[in-house]
Amino acid sequence: MRLRRAVAVAVTSGTMLATGVLTAAPAQAVATPTITAKGGFLMNSANGKTLFSKSADTTRLTASTTKIMTAKVVLSQKNLNLDSKVTIKKAYSDYIVSKGASSARLIVGDKVTVRQLLYGMMLPSGCDAAMALADKFGSGSTVSARTKNFIGKMNSMAKSLGMTKTHFDSFDGISNGSNYSTPRDLTKLARSAMGSSTFKTVVKAKSYKAKTITKSGSTRTMATWSNTNTLLGWNGTLGVKTGSGTSAKYCLVFAATKNGESVVGAVLTSSSAANRTSDVKKLVNYGYAKIS
Repeated sequence: MRLRRAVAVAVTSGTMLATGVLTAAPAQAVATPTITAKGGFLMNSANGKTLFSKSADTTRLTASTTKIMTAKVVLSQKNLNLDSKVTIKKAYSDYIVSKGASSARLIVGDKVTVRQLLYGMMLPSGCDAAMALADKFGSGSTVSARTKNFIGKMNSMAKSLGMTKTHFDSFDGISNGSNYSTPRDLTKLARSAMGSSTFKTVVKAKSYKAKTITKSGSTRTMATWSNTNTLLGWNGTLGVKTGSGTSAKYCLVFAATKNGESVVGAVLTSSSAANRTSDVKKLVNYGYAKIS
């Protein structure tokens, strides 16, 4: 009897193994990363699902990530002609000098296309290019009135995108005391902006060389504009915009796609450029793992 029972158990066990009743242990859950930035957010680009959140709704200075909204407003204009020309005014040069702002080194009197200005704003983070776009697409009788009107359009766009904790008081991120957003809001903005093929083409470019028209009508080849986003091309990274400042510290709004998996997110107030890069790399890898 004992021998028969032992055989029966052995046979039964063998049957269970053969039929796959015994299953392997479940895969280990993906560990949530720790980032040094004071605020961070990550979203699945495809469905808008939240993948990571750290102080995602706390308002912070946005620095030059503000320029994403400047580009969004420009690209949302009706009957937009990207090849229309804008004459560079002395007011733009005076502005960047007075603010000590980052520049695309545009030359007063040159005619520059809207497309070129987008590259000049988003790659070297030119505040002169941002001002030229705000002046071009704002309404009013003076540069001041037009840029103010354009900033109003930025705030209207923010409301339409559900950016409930965002306010802009500049076209370039140089705050006048009331320019702020959150990691969640900036991620919403980036996801929307990346829906534009023109925007996507601009922000993923590592460099761009513009040819402008001088006062005399000749062609000027500008010095190459290099993208401030050093993560471009790493692990499917497609953009979007860096930002830095004394109070804002180091910021980055980013988007990446790999093997059909797409993520978009933001980190605000990182203590250094190196930490900002490390934080974003952790989030991109985590996002891919969570989606797969």
